[in-house]
Amino acid sequence: MAGATSSRPRPSVCVVGAGIGGLVGAIELAARGWDVTVLDAAASVGGKMRRERCGERWVDAGPTVLTLRTVLDDVFSRAGTQLAQHLTLEPMHTLARHVWPDGSQLDLFDDPHASARAIAAFADDAEAQRFLQFLAHARQIWQTVEGPFVHAQRPTPAGILATHGLAALPMLLRIDSRRTMWQALGHYFRDPRLQQLFGRYATYTGCSPFQAPATLNLVAWVETQGVWRVQGGMHKVALALQAVLQGLGGRVVLDTPVAQVRVTHGRASGVTLASGEQVPADVVLFAGDAAALAGGLLGDAARGAVKPVAPRERSLSAVTWCLEAETAGVNLVHHNVFFGGPSHAEFSALFGRQQLPAAPTVYVCAQDRDDGATAAGPERLLVLVNAPATADSAPLAAEELVACQDRTFKYLQQLGLRVTPTAVPVQTSPVEFAARFPGTGGALYGAATHRWTATLDRPAARTAIPGLYLAGGSAHPGAGVPMAALSGRLAAEAIAADQPSTHRSLPAATPGGTSTRSATAAATR
Repeated sequence: MAGATSSRPRPSVCVVGAGIGGLVGAIELAARGWDVTVLDAAASVGGKMRRERCGERWVDAGPTVLTLRTVLDDVFSRAGTQLAQHLTLEPMHTLARHVWPDGSQLDLFDDPHASARAIAAFADDAEAQRFLQFLAHARQIWQTVEGPFVHAQRPTPAGILATHGLAALPMLLRIDSRRTMWQALGHYFRDPRLQQLFGRYATYTGCSPFQAPATLNLVAWVETQGVWRVQGGMHKVALALQAVLQGLGGRVVLDTPVAQVRVTHGRASGVTLASGEQVPADVVLFAGDAAALAGGLLGDAARGAVKPVAPRERSLSAVTWCLEAETAGVNLVHHNVFFGGPSHAEFSALFGRQQLPAAPTVYVCAQDRDDGATAAGPERLLVLVNAPATADSAPLAAEELVACQDRTFKYLQQLGLRVTPTAVPVQTSPVEFAARFPGTGGALYGAATHRWTATLDRPAARTAIPGLYLAGGSAHPGAGVPMAALSGRLAAEAIAADQPSTHRSLPAATPGGTSTRSATAAATR
């Protein structure tokens, strides 16, 4: 009858995990009119976008910068608001400062030609030209994968061939997936320091450049498209997403572990909390690591939702230190990389012997620095070395962690950076990461991308169990803030497509919403 309104209740979704993937998926569904409840065992939203208190100040302990900001711009826009109303972003012109044991240093910039000039002075003009050629190749890879791979629900070579026909054959060749990153870097660069520098980009997804496909060289191009610091720290991104979700009427319930995904008549029907409470839902979006499902940590009924990841296929873990310190020697910028021994020795230890390397590369994020400004007084640092994800099989002993800390800071001093803590450093090891992110053994990026098909093998949003969907860094399209955000969008699109009767309007976010400690009350409001 004309003018009648439907009394049909809104479809409900229970999102398990308040990381970036879960929050974005929740926002997308709330904007479509869904009744959304987000549950997380932690005391704050953000997942791996976390922070640690050191002394009187907070230190970002996860991602430290934002790339591909258009992804987040779109999230806020689709929710009826704008990123600038919630966050202040500061562009970084110096992308990173790199220091080698021989005392040489090289800065890279957001302007490729500025980087080329720096490389010419660092090495020679020929290497600078090869860098520009490498960057053009990385650009071509990104432009090839962005549409048919990154934004696709379930990209496969067969699907791309079916969609694009014979035009897909040169497309698949352009992504440079049949050789490793290291092989490609050897083709472009003669200076081993530049091979080491760009090979380190494999660790952005927890991989080895000796095993990862050369497709991942696209990271070099992505960085030239903009890198931003977030005023107040990266954790502000998660808090802003939480505020947008609550403005759309979504609910966030923290300090609430989920014990089980409920499956009724072969379909996900909600979750059971660790307290024993049951939270019913039409759909469950799991935004933790997919390995937790495959390992039965969310109940035997959900075990078959995705394929398990063998321990040897895991991505890297890390040992990190958050600290407040006085620094001297090397003039830090926001991103700083202090290279250790040869790359092959480092990655052979990490992935071959699954041990801490004797001479690791050390990453230092100076969180109060921009393009070379001198810090006034003690500054906030995140110091990181890569580690194997073996917390559930061969956890690092206490004495190994003590030796690792001693070795790391002594090595920084050898390379010219003196770090004098003014508060006790907060260390996080693979054991702590494994506790925060169950089923992973401490891996921070899902499965390692170590085969040319590995990216395509990541679990998609739809699982083998109807009504159960995935988002987060372990799902397609992969790890990192923008990719995790895209996973949330892809999951929401899959959910909406599978529920064709849901609302399609996109209401604007308004102040308000709820954050509650009672999941059952939230889900039945």
